[in-house]
Amino acid sequence: MTTSTIVLIVVVAVAAILLIAGLAWVARTKRRQHRHVEADQIRDAAQEKTLHVRQQEALADETAAKARAAQAEADVKAAQASGLQQQAAARRNEAASSRDQLNEQWDRANKMDPGSQTPDTPKSADHNEPQPH
Repeated sequence: MTTSTIVLIVVVAVAAILLIAGLAWVARTKRRQHRHVEADQIRDAAQEKTLHVRQQEALADETAAKARAAQAEADVKAAQASGLQQQAAARRNEAASSRDQLNEQWDRANKMDPGSQTPDTPKSADHNEPQPH
């Protein structure tokens, strides 16, 4: 082989290497650009979804606040109901005591003068209030 042939082969080989390197560099640059564009699209989509997610979070917070308010109202109502139940029980005990005293009065009056019992006077152990005519 002659020197010019060797030089030509070397030049062609160097040109081929440079061409391959250039193509690789262009492909890598295109791939980077494509990934950059794709990443921007993903970021844009995420930005749009961020507003929706914030609205969902705000709605969840509002619903939780309503639930806490409803629970507080329920607790107040439960406390009121408990108070009323205690009041009713106290009044029931008071009424039972009054009924016992009234029955004792009827019994005492009937024992003192059994002959003058009126039709309204209870005669049984179950003393009821006098019935109107």
